[in-house]
Amino acid sequence: MGPIPKLPLVFLNTTILFLTIFIGLSESNSDQVDELLSLQARSKSGVIRLDDHSLSRFLTSVKTPRPYWVLIFFDAAKLHDKHELHLKELRSEFALVASSFIENNEDPSSSSHAKLFFCDIEFQDSQHSFAQFGVNSLPHIRLIGPNHSLKESQQMDQGDFSRLAESMSEFIESKTKLVVGPIQRPPMLSKKQIMFATIGWLIWLPFIGKKIISGKTLLHDPRIWLSGAVFIYFFSVSGAMHNIIRKMPMFMVDRNDPSKLIFFYQGSGMQLGTEGFTVGFLYTIVGLLLAFLTRVLVTVRNVKVQRIVMIIALLVSFWAVKKVVYLDNWKTGYGVHAFWPSSWN
Repeated sequence: MGPIPKLPLVFLNTTILFLTIFIGLSESNSDQVDELLSLQARSKSGVIRLDDHSLSRFLTSVKTPRPYWVLIFFDAAKLHDKHELHLKELRSEFALVASSFIENNEDPSSSSHAKLFFCDIEFQDSQHSFAQFGVNSLPHIRLIGPNHSLKESQQMDQGDFSRLAESMSEFIESKTKLVVGPIQRPPMLSKKQIMFATIGWLIWLPFIGKKIISGKTLLHDPRIWLSGAVFIYFFSVSGAMHNIIRKMPMFMVDRNDPSKLIFFYQGSGMQLGTEGFTVGFLYTIVGLLLAFLTRVLVTVRNVKVQRIVMIIALLVSFWAVKKVVYLDNWKTGYGVHAFWPSSWN
């Protein structure tokens, strides 16, 4: 048998070398995926806590393309008490998306299984990681693709989590082409709570039916309806729905002097809860006085008493409206002016 030609031998050695490197990288990436799955399984919500070391291990030290995407929520526990940032709410919705993605893609045969990992980074523990991403404000969410470096990662805009978990899911699906699936929100009541509530309702049902038939329930009391109408009026004019939706605080601490509290914020960009309740209280006073004049005062036969009470009610109403106009002018800078008909001049 003749000697093996040198060129095929070199080609054979090169092929073996490339196969060895490829297999080594595949095994390394497989080990990292397995480790991420293990960390994910140990997390109650499926969100993996990263620090400076683990960020390097799973992202910066891994050669691209990585076999997975990473979505990172940047958090700061010290800022959770700042309600205007909504960090706690967004962190909860982020965890909800993570648990829904894991549950919807639990089957290993799924094309999205183990392709996306949800992580968070705490500022106090990983300030270097914040600096690497250039994070200087919160809330902040970054998506790192298989071929992305840290600086090339995509930031989730404010509008991408305006509808909380649902809009986060849409952002993920549009950028990664992976399937998140339906958001699995936990029920308001557990099965045990529903069972106890049903048993309690069945026990009280005969007593409630007897009260309804006899006409002795709270719903038959006109004072309840009157109180409810006043409450709904106050609720509608005080901006309470705005406070609930935006989770606005009643007051805030003065940044220049932490010992002072701010109840009225000057500027049209934000409204504190106290401002709305104050205006709602003034509006309610005017409404109640108007109802009193048209429903109660007209039944009084003494004309002198009617006039005195009416004058007092008008003065109080004028004062209340004047305060509302003054507060609006102070807050927004817009003035309210009276315009008389030209024929009166």
